[in-house]
Amino acid sequence: MKTLTTTCCIVGGGPAGLVLGLLLARAGVEVIVLEKHADFLRDFRGDTIHPSTLEVMHELGLLDEFLLRPHQETRQIAAQVGDKRYAVADFSHLSTRCKFVAFMPQWEFLDFIALHAKRRANFHMLMECEATGLIERNGRIAGVRARMGGEDVEIAATLTVAADGRHSVLRQAAGLEVMDLGAPMDVLWLRVSKQPSDPAESFARFDAGRLLVQIDRGDYWQCAFVITKGSFDAVRERGLDALRAEVARLAPHLEGRVNELRSWDDVKLLTVTVDRLKRWYRPGLLCIGDAAHAMSPVGGVGINLAIQDAVAAANILSRSLALGRLRNEDLARVQARRSFPTRLTQGAQVAAHTRLIAPLLAAKGTIKAPLPLRLLQWFPMLRRIPARLIGLGVRPEHVHSPEARPTAPTAGR
Repeated sequence: MKTLTTTCCIVGGGPAGLVLGLLLARAGVEVIVLEKHADFLRDFRGDTIHPSTLEVMHELGLLDEFLLRPHQETRQIAAQVGDKRYAVADFSHLSTRCKFVAFMPQWEFLDFIALHAKRRANFHMLMECEATGLIERNGRIAGVRARMGGEDVEIAATLTVAADGRHSVLRQAAGLEVMDLGAPMDVLWLRVSKQPSDPAESFARFDAGRLLVQIDRGDYWQCAFVITKGSFDAVRERGLDALRAEVARLAPHLEGRVNELRSWDDVKLLTVTVDRLKRWYRPGLLCIGDAAHAMSPVGGVGINLAIQDAVAAANILSRSLALGRLRNEDLARVQARRSFPTRLTQGAQVAAHTRLIAPLLAAKGTIKAPLPLRLLQWFPMLRRIPARLIGLGVRPEHVHSPEARPTAPTAGR
């Protein structure tokens, strides 16, 4: 069995794991990140890069280079209810350098962060390395068991970070208690080509019993078709033609292109979960991102919350890790810092589920825009509120972790 040793072992090469890995390595901490896949090229992942994340890129001195990557910029968000269009959020008034949400394929974001992290000799990334369990000694988590290249591997670590998503292997292995907040919906991800005559922005379309979100991905639309929780089998029984017709009714400009959905292989199911851990840590273990709190797609803020967790964790833990003085109280400080934003954001999402999405999915006939949406039209200043909540979130984090002198990676690593 192969054995490795590091200061911090991060499981999961997603946004939370890689940003934390970069920040800790930047602060001089020895880091190993495990990613179970061979690359980042997986479609239908969250692609929203919020102004708060772009601000982090600026604070790291990476913003100009980052924005050279393929992306689309959205300065306003709109929704269509029935045949009427409503402005929802206006990001132009945010007190950030980037007053827009960037839609960037997640593999581009992850590749960019990994590229800069790998320039640090104390950062190591193991691809196709899947965590299978935890190493526990004397009541403390002491590292990770994994499989890589058909071989068992043990990574001993002062701190293990679970950033392995909503189906976290590590949080389950640690026996951490999960609170399920419920969700009335699931999402079908679809991909349809884009034409020059299409609307120029990402937006949502609401109608009785149906909801479609279109995300601009440059030469195609990534579409989220919302269905009632657990109804995917019934949708399949009605047939692919029925689904194509539903999409075309919601977005008539796509009518000639819905046949690009050639089989059910072109339809990806996202089972929506909203939950959070009662406690995010055990001695030697910390959960962040979706491993600590799975978010609804409402507002597209899951990536934002995960990255904010990573920045806060680096701010709080980098010095104690570098000095070899990590305490359980340090891990508790991370949860204390990030619990309030998580609870408030999830509360807003659950309220949207209860008051907007569930009634909409159950509605028949003509629907009327809810009062909050109409208020946003009557008083345009109010659009700054959803822009602030979506773009920056609650208690946005800033990079305070120190920067150690950069070192070139050793050959062969």
